[in-house]
Amino acid sequence: MAERYAEVLWEGGLATGRGTVTSGSGVLQDEEVSWPRRVESAEGKTSPEELIAAAHASCFAMALSLGLAKAGTPPEQLDTSAAVTFVPGEGITRAALTVVGRVPGIDAAAFQEAAEAAKDGCPVSGALKGNVELTLDARLQN
Repeated sequence: MAERYAEVLWEGGLATGRGTVTSGSGVLQDEEVSWPRRVESAEGKTSPEELIAAAHASCFAMALSLGLAKAGTPPEQLDTSAAVTFVPGEGITRAALTVVGRVPGIDAAAFQEAAEAAKDGCPVSGALKGNVELTLDARLQN
């Protein structure tokens, strides 16, 4: 079992307040968050959605790497990104994964199948599934 944590110190109301996020690992250290930076331009600040996107992209890449290796075609490289959409008044509505893989010995259809399995099987996707639209754009690099 692994447990990770983060802390937030928030001051003020939603619209005019601000906070800082610190992770237990120390990777995030007093990273600023605020409502305007969440719904407008980030201007060098983070947001819950950016943190979810980072978690989703890394979790998916690990799951895809594992699936490909188990199938006998370990990847040389997986260039993965995630975009998480936040709509004020509605919440998080979409998580879109994109991956371009360099995987010797596999064709595009097998890569797509492995990527779909990773999207459905990664723990972060599992946490989001049923709550937001999950999409995937998977391409094999020649």
